[in-house]
Amino acid sequence: MPVVIAEETLRAARLSPSEFKQEIAVLLFEQNRLTLSHASHLAEMPLLRFQHLLASREIPLHYDIADFEADLATLDTLHPA
Repeated sequence: MPVVIAEETLRAARLSPSEFKQEIAVLLFEQNRLTLSHASHLAEMPLLRFQHLLASREIPLHYDIADFEADLATLDTLHPA
């Protein structure tokens, strides 16, 4: 589902559309509402680059068994055998 963010909101936040997505992804990951994989996808960043972004903000990875299983399910959906 596409979400439209008004240009005036982006200007007020002084963020580009891609920076806005990254901020939302970081926030949702930090609140444990998105897995690492889903957050990097939302941020439109490769997983390793997203991990570096989190590290630069001193946000620890909280990757547990449930996250791993969710990522496996996502991979199965994206790349069926």
